[in-house]
Amino acid sequence: MLVILSGVSGAGKDTIKKELIKRIAEAESLPSFTSRTIRNGEEEGVQYHFISKEEFEEKIKKGDFYEYDLHHGNYYGTSRELMNNKINSGKIIIKDIEVNGTENLIQLLRHDTKVVTIFLKVEKEELKRRLIERGDSLEDIELRLSRLEYEESKLKLYDYILKNDDFEKTVQIIMTIIENEKRLEK
Repeated sequence: MLVILSGVSGAGKDTIKKELIKRIAEAESLPSFTSRTIRNGEEEGVQYHFISKEEFEEKIKKGDFYEYDLHHGNYYGTSRELMNNKINSGKIIIKDIEVNGTENLIQLLRHDTKVVTIFLKVEKEELKRRLIERGDSLEDIELRLSRLEYEESKLKLYDYILKNDDFEKTVQIIMTIIENEKRLEK
C-alpha cells in the first residue's frame, strides 16, 4: 500500500510521516530525490536523496523516475527502482509529495498497488507562521503561499482531506485511515 501525504510546503507532511513510521511497524518512508541543497537537520537518504541538478537531469534521461517535477526552482522525483522494491516488500509506504506528483503516481501505480491519498490543509496565517518558524526566507515564504490556491485546486485527487491544526488528532485519524484501508485491501 502506498499512502501519499500532500499539502503545501509547511503543512506538516514530513513531521506527520515521521510519526506514522514510528507508530506503525510495517510503515516505511520513500524519500524523493531532489536537486535542492540540504537544510539544517536533514540527512541524506532520510528526508531526501540529495543530488546535483546535472545528476537529476541524467536520471530523467535514463527514465529512472516514476514522476518528477520542477518545484520552487528545484527538481523532485520518485525513483522507479526504490518504489518497486518497497512495493514488492509488502511494506506500507508513506510518501510526502506535492499535488502534481500525486496525480502522476495515482495514474502510474493504481493498477499495481493500493494508493491512498491524503491532503493536509492548513490555514494561510498558520502556514505563514510555520514557514517563518522553520526559517524560510521571505522570498520562499511568499513563493510557497502563492502556491496555496493551486494546491487546493487539486483537492479532487484526494481520498481524504484533513485540516492539520492538531498534530495528535491528525496522526490518529491517519492511523485509522490506514487500518481501515488495510482491511479493505484484503
